[in-house]
Amino acid sequence: MLTLRDIAGHVGVSISTVSLVLNDRDEGRVNADTAARIRRTASELGYVPNQLARSLKKGQTHTIGLVSDRVATVPFSGHMLAGAQQAAWDEGYLLLLIDTAGNDELQRPAVRSLLQRNIEALVFATTYHRLVDLPEVPRSVPVVVLDGRPSDPASRADFVVPDEAAGARAGVARLVAAGHRRIGFCTVPSYPVAARLRRQGYEEALRAAGLPLDPTLVAAAEDANTRAADAPAARLLDRPDRPTAVFCFGDQIAMGFYQAARARGLDVPRDLSVVGFDNQEYVADALSPGLTTVQLPHGAMGAWAAHRALRRITGEAADAPPEGHLMPCPLVERDSVAPPPDTR
Repeated sequence: MLTLRDIAGHVGVSISTVSLVLNDRDEGRVNADTAARIRRTASELGYVPNQLARSLKKGQTHTIGLVSDRVATVPFSGHMLAGAQQAAWDEGYLLLLIDTAGNDELQRPAVRSLLQRNIEALVFATTYHRLVDLPEVPRSVPVVVLDGRPSDPASRADFVVPDEAAGARAGVARLVAAGHRRIGFCTVPSYPVAARLRRQGYEEALRAAGLPLDPTLVAAAEDANTRAADAPAARLLDRPDRPTAVFCFGDQIAMGFYQAARARGLDVPRDLSVVGFDNQEYVADALSPGLTTVQLPHGAMGAWAAHRALRRITGEAADAPPEGHLMPCPLVERDSVAPPPDTR
């Protein structure tokens, strides 16, 4: 690594003179021509300041650590990292990421590795809304959970999660506004927190419209992928009094309902209206017709997590109690909703 001593030797000046110039403290202390030669030599030799050494000397590294369980490898969750990274970068901070690929045994070593690099705050990101067991972190290091909630109610960690109930309520309300009165719901129980909140929003929208809650119109898929929609789609679409609309737990489930409808000679949205949840890139916008869906605000949540960590670091919110933030999930309207067939 190129050092100040190397530059001093090339120019023929002292190390302290080089330090003054490269730290922009040379005005009135170093001859202008000499300062220009030092800067030119440093540039030609490719000198890069040791930012870590500078930061440690000041007691600040301007680094936020982020541990994710699979976020970096899940396409639509990656927007969380982009949001957090941009927010940190805008404030002069670096986001240092370790992805454990879902291996819980790597969690503690990952956090320890980041702490050894003197991070000033830790963000713990998950791929879906769930309860999180947080590792031990020194009290001097603020912790923010991204897309999850601390499992310990006494935790000092802040957290940000999507407002799934309100998002589901908006999606179902869109179907009600189109005239639908028999609205099915395909849930995925293997995501317990999201499943509970999205069903809550579904039921609240029906109650607000004065519609009965028919438990036979709720079907469950074993997973959130497209193939898993086959069984619940058959259960809902093969009945003689099938629903005229379906609210789906996720966009891939919604894609499965598109396929199931077409296999039965049903047209979306003429015969069956469909609303999804996620606004998953290359799914919701690629379906024909485009899928009306609820946006999971990954980018906004990532930015919120970074901003909250920065407020803790700078002291602006150093002594404030832990905050849990519900990020709004807006409805994204496309062409998968139409009035029910019997109203045309």
